[in-house]
Amino acid sequence: MGGGAIPLAKRRKGITPYWRRARGFSLGELKEAGLTVDQARKLGLTIDLRRNSKHDENVKRLRELLGLKPA
Repeated sequence: MGGGAIPLAKRRKGITPYWRRARGFSLGELKEAGLTVDQARKLGLTIDLRRNSKHDENVKRLRELLGLKPA
């Protein structure tokens, strides 16, 4: 994965949710961080087109990578 940005996804084991490494960032996370798919690929980020979830933690990581202030 490029740039040290590792996407996370939640999984459940019983009632307790755990974080795990995801295959890539979702389109919603990229959009909220202000990136297009082409820009993300040029940065070397992986994109998971199948994921529909949007986690604030991933958006925060993307913004830190771009050097933007968290909203």
